[in-house]
Amino acid sequence: MRLITRDRSFYKSLFSLALPIVLQNFISFAVNFADNLMVGRLGDTAVSAVYMGNQFQTVLQMSVFGIDAAMLIIAAQYWGIEDTKSVRRIAAMGIRWSVLVGAVIAAVVLLFPRFLLGLLTNDASVVEEGVKYVIFVALSYVFFCASQLLISAMKSVENAKLGFYVSLIALFVNIFLNWVLIFGKFGLPALGVKGAAIATLISRITEFIIAAVYTFAMDKKLGMRVRDLFAAAPKLRRDFLKNGAPVVAGQMVWAVNMIAYSTIMGHLSPAAVTASSVVAQMENLLRVGVFGLSAALGIVTSKTVGAGKFKEMKEYATTAEFIFLGVGLVSSLIIVLLKNTFVGFYDISGEAVRITKQFFNVLTFTFIGTCWQATCLGGLVKSGGDTGFVFRMDSVFVFGVLIPAGVVSLLLGAPAWVVFLALKCDQILKCIVAFVKINSFNWMKKLTREDINQEENA
Repeated sequence: MRLITRDRSFYKSLFSLALPIVLQNFISFAVNFADNLMVGRLGDTAVSAVYMGNQFQTVLQMSVFGIDAAMLIIAAQYWGIEDTKSVRRIAAMGIRWSVLVGAVIAAVVLLFPRFLLGLLTNDASVVEEGVKYVIFVALSYVFFCASQLLISAMKSVENAKLGFYVSLIALFVNIFLNWVLIFGKFGLPALGVKGAAIATLISRITEFIIAAVYTFAMDKKLGMRVRDLFAAAPKLRRDFLKNGAPVVAGQMVWAVNMIAYSTIMGHLSPAAVTASSVVAQMENLLRVGVFGLSAALGIVTSKTVGAGKFKEMKEYATTAEFIFLGVGLVSSLIIVLLKNTFVGFYDISGEAVRITKQFFNVLTFTFIGTCWQATCLGGLVKSGGDTGFVFRMDSVFVFGVLIPAGVVSLLLGAPAWVVFLALKCDQILKCIVAFVKINSFNWMKKLTREDINQEENA
């Protein structure tokens, strides 16, 4: 077995899938960054309110991305054996469950916005501004859930371009409406954070309409139709629940971690909360390329394992390890070179600037671990069929390391950067566990049923 594969088809598939996914991720980031940057002109309180309000979106994303990932892993394995009927049925299950999750979370946020924001921060002004934001953004949750699963259905059959086009259109819609509604153009009142929320809602609806029209009326590769959403497939449903439940549970664990992170950071000074928001934008920007490449690797991995090509997959895995280590080092260098310029985009207080730079110093080191272990575990181990390992590992680190370390550092009155480091330390510690697991190669598991269509139709 070679450490670096010479199979050109691997690189061709990896990078041809990665390019549209990375572009989609970048555009999605640009939409969020536009919100953050434009709201940033309104001051620290507005930035903190949008940041805290978006934590509910983070919970939603974590939940939906769990369903998304489970669907993509299993569907891509069936794509590897060219069973498009099963792919359509699995995609339909993902869409139904995703929309249900979006509806439930939206209802909770709309019913208890002030209470939920009060759990995240004790700053009353941030809570009041946050309520103005979340009551409109929550209305977009169902549209977001549906469009994300429709886009992933296309990814499962190696059509990653839909997400790029959808996100590109949403970018222009969101930025234009942000400008109009936040600052009050064309004779409209300046709505501030409420305007940013309305712009987000309209752009999410636009995304859904485009994704639905393409998937159900234009796509020929998967051939999915609205009636597929109601098709019964009990055996596939059991497989989805068995193999997908650990993926969804893993995302929920990470959602708990994000809420704990926001809650702990929210009890620091307003300047530290603002700094956390700014650093999160830089981190999300870097994740655009890293996790886009990892998503492409996951599709290649699922398809290869589904086809039973285990020998080739071992070479692909070791190659991926080297690729993502290099990506991590380059990302760290980018943080060092651009952190001062990035901070300059924001009109924030001097104290917030000082803390932001300290946070960037921490991120310079921890993000190397993020690039390597998180992407390889997701793109190889989880996508290769061992869907429970990452859930178990994350549970141990979140509840046994991160939350206790964050709470203790907060209670001891540690400087903000120490609290930030405590909440990021797992990104380095996980590398040891990930290295052993990835190179054991015991994560390659076929999740498909060879005669599923005969069984379902019997």
